[in-house]
Order: sequence, then structure tokens, then C-alpha cells
Amino acid sequence: MKAKFNTKLHSLSDLKQVKKALDAQAKQEAERLAEEKKRARQSQSDGDLFRRAAGAVQALPPKLAAKHGGTRRAELQTDKPAPIPFQRQRDEAAVLGESISDEFDVSTLLDTDEHLSYRASGIGPDVTRKLRKGDWAIQAQVDLHGLRTEEAREQLAAFIREARKQGLRCVRVVHGKGLGSPGKTPVLKSRVQGWLAQKKDVLAFVQARPAEGGAGALVVLLQAG
Repeated sequence: MKAKFNTKLHSLSDLKQVKKALDAQAKQEAERLAEEKKRARQSQSDGDLFRRAAGAVQALPPKLAAKHGGTRRAELQTDKPAPIPFQRQRDEAAVLGESISDEFDVSTLLDTDEHLSYRASGIGPDVTRKLRKGDWAIQAQVDLHGLRTEEAREQLAAFIREARKQGLRCVRVVHGKGLGSPGKTPVLKSRVQGWLAQKKDVLAFVQARPAEGGAGALVVLLQAG
């Protein structure tokens, strides 16, 4: 809107001042109009972008609109995200790490016989003898051969846990003979013996018979129930 000037002009200087004010006002008006055009173009561009993304959109028919409170826009139902089972994750992590340490020295618990068998406290020597003879049929096995230490430990713990859930009694754990290790030393073999000896679910284990893996595997007896 243009300003009205009621001031009487007494000199050329007064006229210059009026012209200066009119020029400033005209500049402000031009900037305002330019800004309005810019916003209008931006709004139109956003609308075009939405229409291209959404495709053809039609308003709801009057009958359906009445079901939505009279509005002709449908209220979309969004699915709630599934709850994250934090407690189950914590429980499983605790089970995986339970009583499995790399620092455990199993050699003090192994029977010094031809194959270095293991018996938990309270388990008689007849158990390992029967286990070595094959009195318990092997019901499942896990192959840890070629795995890194951390991977082997976690996989063994998960295998024992699952075997107990299924009520299995006798399983085989393949750890390999260490022929591919530096110096041909069976590092994983001693680690597996130590991990098994720390598990409360393990009653005994013996080296597998030649037909079942020999020095590269263990036959493990688990608790019943």
C-alpha cells in the first residue's frame, strides 16, 4: 500500500526526501511480491512431488466418508512394531557365557588313562567305560572344526543348550585334530575339553572311537531330563 504524504513542499530538498521515501517503499513492495511468488512456487513444487509419489488419489465416496466421521479422507491404521525381547536376549546371552572360560585348566580333572576321559564329581568310572564302549547311542553332533575360538565356544554352548532342551543324552563334539593349526598343535581340542568340563549339564566325555572321529572328536554324556 502506498503511503500518503500530506507534508507541504517548501523546497527542492523536500521534494528529494519525498522521492527517496517513495523509492524505498516501492523497493519493499517489490521484495514482498517476490517473496510471495517464491513461496507459491515452492508450495506448488512440493505438491507436484507428493502427487508423483502418491499417484492418483480419489476422495472417499460419501457413504464411506460417513463411516470416517464425515471426512472424505481415510485414517490409515499403522501396525505397531513388534516388541523387542530384551529379557530373552539377556537370558540367552547369560546361558552362552555361563561357566565357559578360556582360562580353565581341564588337565586337573581328566582321568589319566589312554584317552584322557572326564567324569563330573560323583560320576563313577563305569560311566566312562560304558560311554567309550558305545552303550549310549549318539543322538546329535556339532562340528567345530575350522572355527575361530570365540565362534567355537558360542556354537558349542548353543548346541549343548539345544540338546538339553530336546532331552538328548549322548552327543558328539567334533573339534578336529589340529592338523591345520600353526605347529600342528590341536589348540581347539584342549579348549573344548575345558569348556565341556565347566558345563553343569555335562556328566562325562571320552575320546571318540576311530569310526566316530577318533582323536578329532569327543563323545559327551549329558544329564537326563
